[in-house]
Amino acid sequence: MSATPDFPAPERLVIATRESRLALWQAEHVKARLEALYPGCRVELLGMTTRGDQILDRPLAKVGGKGLFVKELEAALLEERADIAVHSMKDVPMQLAEPFALPCISAREVPLDAFVSPRYASLADMPPGTVVGTSSLRRESQLHAQFPFLAVTSLRGNLDTRLRKLDEGQYDAIILAAAGLRRLGLADRIRAELPSEVSLPAAGQGALGIECLAKRTDIAAWLAPLNDADTSACVRAERAVARALAGSCEVPLGAYAEIRAGRLWLRGFVALPDGSRMVRAEREGDAADAEGLGLALADDLRAQGAEDILARLG
Repeated sequence: MSATPDFPAPERLVIATRESRLALWQAEHVKARLEALYPGCRVELLGMTTRGDQILDRPLAKVGGKGLFVKELEAALLEERADIAVHSMKDVPMQLAEPFALPCISAREVPLDAFVSPRYASLADMPPGTVVGTSSLRRESQLHAQFPFLAVTSLRGNLDTRLRKLDEGQYDAIILAAAGLRRLGLADRIRAELPSEVSLPAAGQGALGIECLAKRTDIAAWLAPLNDADTSACVRAERAVARALAGSCEVPLGAYAEIRAGRLWLRGFVALPDGSRMVRAEREGDAADAEGLGLALADDLRAQGAEDILARLG
């Protein structure tokens, strides 16, 4: 084994994870990468059920938002039952509590939304009144704005549950993150990946983050080789936009960054849930100032009327 001179390689690491099939895939993926880095290290999983997994009869925005998927995992870190927690970055609250840190954001999978339907090839092919299921106000607002003839309804549950509800005929189509389908070997269920111009992704979508206690500088050092600089810059810019605009499950907000020719290109929007009003902005800048770029984009959105939208949502 090898690590930094200051921190000898770990002997044992425990990963806190949700117990959904996708969350376990993500944790196993990180486990395999850590074991490859540190061959003598014993990496174990601590599976947990979160409040977000338990409450399935109400939209996430109505029951506490993204934090419901991480609180139990963070408790395991505080109680030292686990060393790290693996999250889908779009599920991580924009404001991390003070004891915690996100020292590692790994290389991103496809960040786009996916159109899944057994009957239709695209959203444009769906007749008026057909039902599309989605779990997010971000997707809902964009669907209403561009496809007002569709009936958009709430869809909760883990990925397998959502696909089952589709297959049972409860929905004519559903919108999911393409990354989850690809990671579970279900890419064949994707009829189309929605261009970002049609469905701008959520901040952090497609990226995995590894959380630990901020005081654990040894863990941060061990995780450093798993961090992807480009993905980290993009996600930090996206999260800065959402954080500045109080982004949560209750706000239809998208933020998506790409590295193009060494520069960071960032887009964002804020909307009313019914899509009747939407403001958009974009900026290009230095990836080294990712968070500054995100804050500047948030200011641009405010200048176009985002504050009025947020006030109406409040």
